[in-house]
Amino acid sequence: MNRKRLYSVIMPLGALLLLFLGVVMGRFFFAGNGRIGGAGHDKISDVVRIISEQYVDTLDSKQLADLTLTSLLASLDPHSEYIPKESLQAVNEDLDGTFSGVGISFQIVNDTVTVVEAITGGPAEKLGIVAGDRIISANGKKLTGTDITNEDVFKNLRGKKGTKVKLEIKRLNSPKTASYDVTRSDIPVNSVDASYIIEGTHTGYMKLSKFTRNTYMEFLNALLDLDSKGMDKLVLDLRGNPGGYMEQAILIANEFLPGGRKIVYTKSRTEENKLDAVADGTGSHQDIPLAVIINEYSASASEIIAGAIQDNDRGIVVGRRSFGKGLVQNQTMLPDSSAIRLTVARYYTPSGRSIQKEYKIGETIDYERDILDRYNHGEFFHLDSVKLDKSKRYKTVGGRTVHGGGGIMPDIFVPEDTTGVTSYYLNVNNAGLIQQFSFKMADAYRSLLKGVKTGSHVLNIIPNDNMLLEKFADFAESKGIPARWYYINISAALLTDQIKSFIVRDVLGYNDFYEIFNRSDRTIKAAVEFLNKGELPSSPVTR
Repeated sequence: MNRKRLYSVIMPLGALLLLFLGVVMGRFFFAGNGRIGGAGHDKISDVVRIISEQYVDTLDSKQLADLTLTSLLASLDPHSEYIPKESLQAVNEDLDGTFSGVGISFQIVNDTVTVVEAITGGPAEKLGIVAGDRIISANGKKLTGTDITNEDVFKNLRGKKGTKVKLEIKRLNSPKTASYDVTRSDIPVNSVDASYIIEGTHTGYMKLSKFTRNTYMEFLNALLDLDSKGMDKLVLDLRGNPGGYMEQAILIANEFLPGGRKIVYTKSRTEENKLDAVADGTGSHQDIPLAVIINEYSASASEIIAGAIQDNDRGIVVGRRSFGKGLVQNQTMLPDSSAIRLTVARYYTPSGRSIQKEYKIGETIDYERDILDRYNHGEFFHLDSVKLDKSKRYKTVGGRTVHGGGGIMPDIFVPEDTTGVTSYYLNVNNAGLIQQFSFKMADAYRSLLKGVKTGSHVLNIIPNDNMLLEKFADFAESKGIPARWYYINISAALLTDQIKSFIVRDVLGYNDFYEIFNRSDRTIKAAVEFLNKGELPSSPVTR
């Protein structure tokens, strides 16, 4: 038996000891003279003793605990996990909805940390740090060079609330650097990435990227803002949203459903983890025409909302089949400040379907390959390539057929858009040249764009599409990718749309970025089109 195989056998046993004996009982039982005890003896502690005494490499207790707990939790199901103490804060920050730091979003461009957006009301913004500023160092720690990583930036800019960090800033129009003493503060982790009225309509658009402790309040504030701008329909974009807190999804679904309609329920071995969520009738937007957009990376809490809207025939679900995560995890702290996230329940949509895709205990390879397999099978491009379990059919309140056992299948299927994707586009995109060029253009026009408030105004000032394309081809060629105009012309619209969107992002931030970027989005167009029709198809159709 090789070493790798030996690990796979003994780690779960050691983990059981650490969990149930080390944590609960706090003592070990060892057999003497290197022999395994007889019937009824504690084999787990014997295995741990043998590892400690005889394993070829020295493992301290912490190493053994981390290895075994990681293996044990991962072997139960694809979503139970062990989180070491060192990783817990970073893992929880997205869900907690805040972290302490200087309050910027950034990207690393040409080996330099560059401010994309100073978060409104954050400590950096209050001191006058603006988009386009280069961060040269933090507390004397150099933040430039080919080896700088996002993790390096997080480590130096985030920190305990109230602590100070001295930032050395280089501004484009200044030959000298300036120092800013920034006092770290609590920074909200926004889950509403964008919220605006779609141009030429009264349809609101909102993109939710995650479900944190603060998502519902962010959602309500965005709704109120859209209402004030004359919204009469809503597109809720949950693409790429991996989920988060279940109760936040329930609160959001409640805003759209009439009283008495089921939202979600769970089944569990313990009463404390059982739930039956029903709309209470207080929702502020129970009648607004609604479209929910999902894709293969929409999971968990995202699927709860999509399932509740679909099963209650309350709105239309548009996009591609969702991830398929129907398991609920609880987080439990361990004595050393590490934690486990353990699956404690399965959830079911109002029609009674579990959307959890298949998995086998201890086998994760097929589960992890599922999205890639869907792509290779053609599911991203053709409705008839989607594999649905026809033995798991359920009915919505209006009698439409829906399926369980593998995600939420949208009512309107919109294939992945490959229009304009050529080998040239893939080369420049994979090299990061589109964003690099966009940032260069934003810098070049930043003085002219000072005070500009909208993305449309930005587009009126920067060069037209043809000039942008020529400048980009020259830029890419300077970076080693020859101009191949046959392919450039095929990709022209795709390239210029993305370049303009990123220029807007680098000048105004992410909300304006999405407003420009989404103008050519086929899935959003399909959602708006079907909202205007006001009809729900009896079975999935292709747009």
